[in-house]
Amino acid sequence: MSDEPPVLGVDGLEKHYPIREGWLRREVGRVRAVDGVTFRIDRGEALGLVGESGCGKSTTALSILRLEEPTGGEVRFEGTPIEELAGEQLRSFRRRAQLIVQDPNEAFSPRMTVGEAVAEPLRLHGMDDSDRRREIVADVLERVGLSAADVDRYPHAFSGGEKQRIAIARALVVNPDLIVADEPTSALDGRVQSDVLALLDEIRREFDIAVLFISHDIDVVRRFCDRIAVMYLGEIVEKGSVAEVLDSPAHPYTRVLLGSVPSLDPGQRELEQPLTDTVPEPANPPDGCRFHTRCPEVIPPGNVDVTPAQWRAIAALRFTVETGELPEPIAPDQSGEPLTSETVREVFGIQPTLSDPAAERAVAEASEAVANGDVDSASELLADAFPTVCEREDPATVDLDGQSVRCHRYDPEADADPLPWNETDRT
Repeated sequence: MSDEPPVLGVDGLEKHYPIREGWLRREVGRVRAVDGVTFRIDRGEALGLVGESGCGKSTTALSILRLEEPTGGEVRFEGTPIEELAGEQLRSFRRRAQLIVQDPNEAFSPRMTVGEAVAEPLRLHGMDDSDRRREIVADVLERVGLSAADVDRYPHAFSGGEKQRIAIARALVVNPDLIVADEPTSALDGRVQSDVLALLDEIRREFDIAVLFISHDIDVVRRFCDRIAVMYLGEIVEKGSVAEVLDSPAHPYTRVLLGSVPSLDPGQRELEQPLTDTVPEPANPPDGCRFHTRCPEVIPPGNVDVTPAQWRAIAALRFTVETGELPEPIAPDQSGEPLTSETVREVFGIQPTLSDPAAERAVAEASEAVANGDVDSASELLADAFPTVCEREDPATVDLDGQSVRCHRYDPEADADPLPWNETDRT
């Protein structure tokens, strides 16, 4: 890694939104959209920021560019904190750091020609010579695979892929050092997506531009980026090179994301599925590891003596009951035959009798409570019987030869009895 400061350095970035209620608009809580994000991007490098919708990726992008003012942490551009920039320095940063948005249809005014739209950053940054602006715009349009004659046409005359090329041209027209690309290909079909990615990659390498590439599509990040950061509920849970993270994912959430990507390879190893489908609200994230309520590798208490498969079934029951979103066969509003504790166990794949007497007693009582519609009692019973280090403590970030992961399974100091993910019984 170079000794010179990175083009972009992000350290502990936070962006919280207050929740206000009542006539006096008192703050009653906070949406922790971004909560302690740290990464760096060097010149000419592409970092992919991936995660499910709502995890905080776009808010991270807006906070980096000061389109949203961060709540905490520090963002440095070539070593200088951007919060210290003002006047001409801030205008220079706005020129050198450019944003490409997800939907090119929302990026342009229908009343402006393409030439006017692409030239607008030049005009805003002080280039008053209209002939010179037109000359620069014509050149950059040709660089992105369009025609210089397109300067006088309007956005409606172009396809989605062509509009995204125009958006890239507008970002390039001021010679940026950093491009933040927020889902730039998600609205495009496969062929056009490949063309746009190839264009971005060519431009990045030719002009040595740093790129923050935000996407929910892991395959796109695999093709375009050098490194990857995986984000969940406002936090980065894993970072490393694309090859390391995607070929040997360390965090359970990364494996869940990979498991959601369709594959035509029948021999591909089956990857993780989440315990529950309920994503917690950023306004009320779980204690400890934020992924623990969905984690198929949540760590069991040391005194629970059941197979790994049965522990996962118990954990699925516990955290599904905790969310209150029960599956259809046992949901409270379902009509039909009276619900029994046996049905509850069957739905979650818990065997009729567990080998651990204490675990069996807790599961039996909780299943009976669910069958009787007393979900709150069931939740308390399961929480008392099956506590986990994953909910008690916030996991530390552990370095695995350059691949960092935020998970108790890799922390030797954690009070846990871990079951290594690649050794568990998946039957």
